[in-house]
Amino acid sequence: MSTLEQLKALTTVVADTGDFQAIAQFLPQDATTNPSLILKAVQKPEYQPLFESTVKTHAAESVADIMDHVLVAFGCEILKTIPGRVSSEVDARLSFDTEGSIARGRRIIALYEAQGYSRERILIKVAATWEGIQAAKVLEQEGIHTNLTLMFNLAQAVACADVGVTLISPFVGRIYDWFKKQTGIEYDMSNDPGVASVTTIYNYYKKFGIKTQVMGASFRNVGQILGLAGCDLLTISPDLLATMQASHDAVKPALSAAAAQNMDIQRLELTQSSFRLMLNNDAMACEKLAEGIRAFCVDTEKLVKLIEQARG
Repeated sequence: MSTLEQLKALTTVVADTGDFQAIAQFLPQDATTNPSLILKAVQKPEYQPLFESTVKTHAAESVADIMDHVLVAFGCEILKTIPGRVSSEVDARLSFDTEGSIARGRRIIALYEAQGYSRERILIKVAATWEGIQAAKVLEQEGIHTNLTLMFNLAQAVACADVGVTLISPFVGRIYDWFKKQTGIEYDMSNDPGVASVTTIYNYYKKFGIKTQVMGASFRNVGQILGLAGCDLLTISPDLLATMQASHDAVKPALSAAAAQNMDIQRLELTQSSFRLMLNNDAMACEKLAEGIRAFCVDTEKLVKLIEQARG
């Protein structure tokens, strides 16, 4: 069995891309997108017709509405190639706007349902800010499933669990990047701080029987992926999926829900103020969350310009 096949026996594998043609060869269960991935996809020649036709069809609508149509158009193509769910992200510029995020989440779901796709197959991605988490709470109460992203520490994960989100995407690679820059250390699977962070969150969830799923994200190498074998889900870029598909290295379980039951873990009781303090006191998490939102906002603005150009 290939390394990828072995991993699939332990963990639900998700493709992290907006390139729906690249997804089919890896047979993932689900797929995730974000503003940067959609921006990259719409600029590929093979996807220009889909992008341009979507913009032209909805040219009379606002740019924000057209952007949602583009996200859903790519999401629908992805859903044709996978059996499970696709994650579509609300405008990153709404990361600190609870009501705005709720409205966009409802609209994206309505657009998918208008295309004949059940909300059971959609995850609305929202940044794991306090405001984003409160938006997810409302959406979940309405039967709209959410995926909380840009997650870098336990406080974010606990706050998400407290409001009953469906899935969280704690990042690995961006944490690794931060610590490598700070220390100059080349971490491996045994001491990777990104892997350690997701492991902490996974063990916390399993210790206390939390139903929210953990999906490790943002990988820089295969070692980080294998260091989380056994996690509920892992979302992986096509290049790393291809590397594992071509490899036959052995995969061993790294995480265990049963083992977590026996761990001595303290339960956290969070309020808004304690959440903000824990996040503020974690320099890495605070910096990477802000950086991630800024980067997604930049790519969203680039997508807006492409839409305006295509609309004419």
